[in-house]
Amino acid sequence: MFSSLAGRSVIVTGGSKGIGKGIAKAFANEGANVTIVARSGAEVAKTAADLDQECLGKVRACSADVGQEADVARMVENAVDAFGGIDVLCANAGVFPQKKIVDMAVADWDRVLATNLRSTFLCVKAAMPHLQKCGRGRVIVTSSITGPVTGYPGWSHYAASKAGQLGFVRTAAIELAPMGITINAIQPGNIMSDGLADLSDAYLKTMAASIPLKRLGVAKDIAAAALFFAAEEAAYITGQALVVDGGQTLPETLEAIDA
Repeated sequence: MFSSLAGRSVIVTGGSKGIGKGIAKAFANEGANVTIVARSGAEVAKTAADLDQECLGKVRACSADVGQEADVARMVENAVDAFGGIDVLCANAGVFPQKKIVDMAVADWDRVLATNLRSTFLCVKAAMPHLQKCGRGRVIVTSSITGPVTGYPGWSHYAASKAGQLGFVRTAAIELAPMGITINAIQPGNIMSDGLADLSDAYLKTMAASIPLKRLGVAKDIAAAALFFAAEEAAYITGQALVVDGGQTLPETLEAIDA
């Protein structure tokens, strides 16, 4: 049984849907006060209102582009005004538009790197004073197996951003440690979310068949890892990455799964 997270102030970027919504819901169900952040004002407001009704903790919305420094500063200010500080930052925002290198424009590359990687730096930097002040600050970064471990055609920009996040986490851990702040990453595998909802059943079954546990992950699988990294029991863990993929990256070949 882990220590209570009730009353903690938590920011979840990319929190209006998918993995981010799952993380926000998990913290709110533990009694934490959550600020969820997304670009779409209407979408994030609806998600916050729904979770505020369903969960034990309070949930508030903030419309912001976390790739922009001014928006990130406003996000932090909103969370501090609403809940008195920041205890946990979940840097989860990410986009993954598929485009092969031959067709990719510089603007395509820059958009993904800004949303996925630049935002991680901006959010950590802006939240640092408040995470230090609380005396038990936690940063949890949603990376991926794609980039650090695997690759897939059309996702070179996404893969670079996710590998870059892990490099950032390792050095940031050293810089944040004297402030009493830990920073760790979660590397999801194939998680059933809005991004996969439009794919055919046949394709989803093929994806599941390539995973030793024979199923796609769900948002609560990632949320559980986030809750662990935020807990007092994880206070001596920093600069690490936890793969949550059902064993997807383990087999050398598909035949190895059923051998």
